[in-house]
Amino acid sequence: MFLADKVILITGASKGIGRAVAERVANDGAKVVINYLSDSKSAEEMVERIGSDNALAVQADVSKVADIERLVAAAVEKFGKIDVVMPNAGYMGMKDLSHSTEADYDRHFDLNVKGAAFLVQKAVAHMPTSGGGRVIFVSSGLTTSTNVSPAYVMYAASKGAVDQLTRVLAKDLARRNITVNAVAPGPTATELFFDGKCEQLVSVIKAASPFNRLGEPSEIASVVAFLAGPESAWVSGQVIRVNGANMV
Repeated sequence: MFLADKVILITGASKGIGRAVAERVANDGAKVVINYLSDSKSAEEMVERIGSDNALAVQADVSKVADIERLVAAAVEKFGKIDVVMPNAGYMGMKDLSHSTEADYDRHFDLNVKGAAFLVQKAVAHMPTSGGGRVIFVSSGLTTSTNVSPAYVMYAASKGAVDQLTRVLAKDLARRNITVNAVAPGPTATELFFDGKCEQLVSVIKAASPFNRLGEPSEIASVVAFLAGPESAWVSGQVIRVNGANMV
């Protein structure tokens, strides 16, 4: 139970990678704050399974700073601190630049960048002064893929910004003994990935992997658990690519 007594706040934790991370770190002993936007049933089921003493579900739209403040306040009221924050909630649209609108841009950057940045700003204020805090962003393999589709222009740009948040905040927060890293999943079997993709496209993406499959959310969660724990103390400022050699 190497995460015993650690408090971990995860946004977008009712499904996909966020859910897998919440389940994994809870099994490793952590207390978990499960943020969700609309899927209250799934979030409350997770709280019931983990136990209400060790889990809290909080609805919040983390593209809005006021909601982020309310989420962080609820976490601190319940558990007294935050040790690890993971801005996992994200949006991935599929339009090339010629078909993109201002609303498309805002939706990507409000959630993927603004939401992530301000969540970290608010959460680190409640990390123990003794140090040992962790920030774990979610990037994407698309930021370095040579085969990136033009349809991912807004998503890839927003995740590129996340990579820069990781680099700069690692320097900034080191003075408080807080590490800052990002995981960059390749194609992973989540609702976000499957949304808007036909079966044929999914098959093509699978075939592009040397392992001829998609990643599983639990495989991303294993890396996050390491980054959340004490063994990662000398790892900071890194974007860790978890993609089964799909993008190298």
